[in-house]
Amino acid sequence: MKKLFKKRELASCNTLEQGKKRVSLAQLFFTFTRIGAFTFGGGHAMLPLIQRDIVEKQHWVSEEDFIDLFAVAQSLPGVFAVNLSMFLGHKLRGVKGAVISALGSTLPSFLIILTLALFFEQAKSNPWVEAIMKGIRPAVVAMIAIPILAIWRALKLKRVLFLIPIAVAIAVWYFSFSPIWIILIAGALGIVHFYLKMHRFVLLKKRK
Repeated sequence: MKKLFKKRELASCNTLEQGKKRVSLAQLFFTFTRIGAFTFGGGHAMLPLIQRDIVEKQHWVSEEDFIDLFAVAQSLPGVFAVNLSMFLGHKLRGVKGAVISALGSTLPSFLIILTLALFFEQAKSNPWVEAIMKGIRPAVVAMIAIPILAIWRALKLKRVLFLIPIAVAIAVWYFSFSPIWIILIAGALGIVHFYLKMHRFVLLKKRK
């Protein structure tokens, strides 16, 4: 078991080193700038574009690493898209990569919002602008749903575990359960599960 963890750790380190050599800061900046420029509907709408570019197209990080970073970014305070871009940038190019990725993902929206703020009074009553936004909103819902389904498939959950995300969704949406408590409870259950699994492995090894 220890050998398995060591191999996985070495593989992760090798992937990280390859990523650092392969991906330049300029590539990170322009990739996240492009993603930020074509995202409508908030931070979570960035998820499908980030997954497609970083994971599926560029292959800079694995699906497993992306899911882990997604979970951490989602659980921390702050803007989700910025958190995720910083984590991805840090994984690929360290602190510089984190800063560059965060700047790239926020710069387009900052410039667009700044421009719109100057003409907000004229634009908000424009029927064309209102019609465009009404068309974009439903599309954003679908764009967010697609990567969630892809992550669901990548996790390869057993049938019993399908109940967990459903139960969590009901707890948050219907009972207004705090996501912080859900994350803490899920983390604690993960530790307990890992401990029991290791304990079982040790017992089986002793019997042999």
